[in-house]
Amino acid sequence: MKPISPSLDELVARLGRWSAGRGPLYLLLAARFRQLIDEGVLAPGVLLPPDRRLAGALAVGRTTVVAAYDALRQEGRLVRRQGSGTRVASAALTPGPRVRETSNPLFLHLLDTPDDVILMSCAAPVDPPPELREAYRTMTLPAGDLGYHPAGLPALREAIAERYGARGVATGAEQILVTTGAQQGLSLLTRLLVAPGDGVLVEAPTYPGALDLLREAAAVLHPVAVGPDGVDVAEAVTVMERHRPALAYVVPRFQNPTGSVLAPLAGRRLVEAANGLGVPLVDDEVLTDLAFEAGAPSPSLSPYGEVIGVGSLSKVVWAGLRIGWVRGPASLIARLARLKAIHDLGSDVPAQWVATRLLGDFAPIVADRARTLRAGHDHLRAELARLLPSWSCPPAEGGQTLWVRLPHGDGVAFAQVALRHGVAVLPGATMDALGGSTRCLRLHFVLPPDVLSRAVDRLARAWSEYAPQAASTPSPPAASVTLNAIAV
Repeated sequence: MKPISPSLDELVARLGRWSAGRGPLYLLLAARFRQLIDEGVLAPGVLLPPDRRLAGALAVGRTTVVAAYDALRQEGRLVRRQGSGTRVASAALTPGPRVRETSNPLFLHLLDTPDDVILMSCAAPVDPPPELREAYRTMTLPAGDLGYHPAGLPALREAIAERYGARGVATGAEQILVTTGAQQGLSLLTRLLVAPGDGVLVEAPTYPGALDLLREAAAVLHPVAVGPDGVDVAEAVTVMERHRPALAYVVPRFQNPTGSVLAPLAGRRLVEAANGLGVPLVDDEVLTDLAFEAGAPSPSLSPYGEVIGVGSLSKVVWAGLRIGWVRGPASLIARLARLKAIHDLGSDVPAQWVATRLLGDFAPIVADRARTLRAGHDHLRAELARLLPSWSCPPAEGGQTLWVRLPHGDGVAFAQVALRHGVAVLPGATMDALGGSTRCLRLHFVLPPDVLSRAVDRLARAWSEYAPQAASTPSPPAASVTLNAIAV
């Protein structure tokens, strides 16, 4: 079977922080390629990008790529032939993996060895709040409990259901599945509801972790553009009518990555259309509570009809508290619980007991988190205005991220330069299945003010190096990016 060659964006993502070490760039690039080949990530026969295209994407000179390729050719790991390009040699160890591994920078940066790189790519609280420390310190585990709860600890399911009820969405504990973070919730829903070749409606841009799951499932993506007021509901309805997708996935409040908020009337129309067409609608509620203004409503789509909600404590409390949930019809939750039982027999019980306690007095935790995020948002925007005034950076009403547009150039290539200056950012193209957002970056503001200032200073130095080169180089054609983005 002919090996599947990664797209240019996927390959750049897999290369990760290749330039973070010491020594000539071509040796660092060759070393990272050698690792990917030896691990079987780049299988024998895989076609690598031409010298100039890869050099442009990595924001290096063509000679760097040529020298790296030649070094690997001399080692017998690559074959370079005029007219047929550069391929991984057939003798290069084992064939590639049977399953699709992530090429998402969001995850790959977490897998890299810690270094001096400031991670502006993964947005989540880095310091546990005192309430979490105290809850663990005073926790008492129950006696006579086996500890296997595939659907979740009963007390936690009740607590989560009560939070929905307090928001005006009547919910029973049987409608809640506790998961190991929202990511597992999305993964279980994808496994249960999406078969290879099924269509799935997604926003463009959207949360890249969801795109990874859907591509692993070999879904056919039907992207709908997101604007300042959220997803284009009229287009979403048209897509659902035309394709009848197996699933529709949206982030209506503080949308990840743009920060947009879908108006209630538009949300109602979306839910009613999905229900009428029989399309399961997944509402990613992970960021719903993170409004900057005190007392701002936190509406979900659930009051308008049948919606599958996915939530988490990781963005409000701490990234390491891997407690999420799925809210849906009891019949769906029962099926998801049976699927979850196969994989892990249930999420961590001590963490569930702690989560139950936190939810008993959750309002102060949410308020403190919102205040911290508002301060980070204002500080980051001020620093960007001071050091990078040519970047477009609209304010957000909540959430954790800013959606930044560069005046020229390409986000993927600039991210490579930023890495060499010690800061990791998410390029917009990695989140946009329509093939747009090529000049955009997602930056988060969850880090302390001094670290945010240091990150912007590094970004400014990276931009001063990259901007002159980018101003004279045309952006990649949107069509080629689109093909890469929707590959399954």
